[in-house]
Amino acid sequence: MPSNHLSNDDDLIEGCLLGNPVMQRKLYDKYAPKMYGICLRYAANTEDAKDILQDGFVKVFVNLGKFMATGSFEGWMRRIFVNTAIEHYRKKNQLYAISENQEENIPNQEVSALDELEAEDIIRLISELPNGYRTVFNLFAVEGYSHKEIATMMNISEGTSKSQYARAKAWLQEKIGNRNQDKA
Repeated sequence: MPSNHLSNDDDLIEGCLLGNPVMQRKLYDKYAPKMYGICLRYAANTEDAKDILQDGFVKVFVNLGKFMATGSFEGWMRRIFVNTAIEHYRKKNQLYAISENQEENIPNQEVSALDELEAEDIIRLISELPNGYRTVFNLFAVEGYSHKEIATMMNISEGTSKSQYARAKAWLQEKIGNRNQDKA
């Protein structure tokens, strides 16, 4: 059977723990494209995404000895990159808490029009969301975190997480509506 040009994760991890630069490079080459995609979803621009990617890999290599192999290695790395993106976001932005009364005034619109868009269009629209909306939208809709978990991760209230998500959906609905009107 031909050998895979990319080493399996166990070999990569072992080599990296031993400080082997060739194995470190192989690990980076294997996972950088996927992790960069995560970084792009949270970053305001490609330069920020590259910074998050670099910071994330530093954390992966520093904490590699803590990987317990109870889940997938890629999942473990993904969590590091999401957390790194959130830390990056926190350094650059501030979400403003809102009251429950304000939250009730946010329109609850379903973004069913997303079904009609191509994946590339959806990614572009999400990347255009204002920073706070984009971060919460990605954590909730893409990564699957609850609003309670998002609130803890981002040091905001659960109501703020819900409102940022609702506003993101409303913003996307408006952009999709404008896009559909332009095509008509």
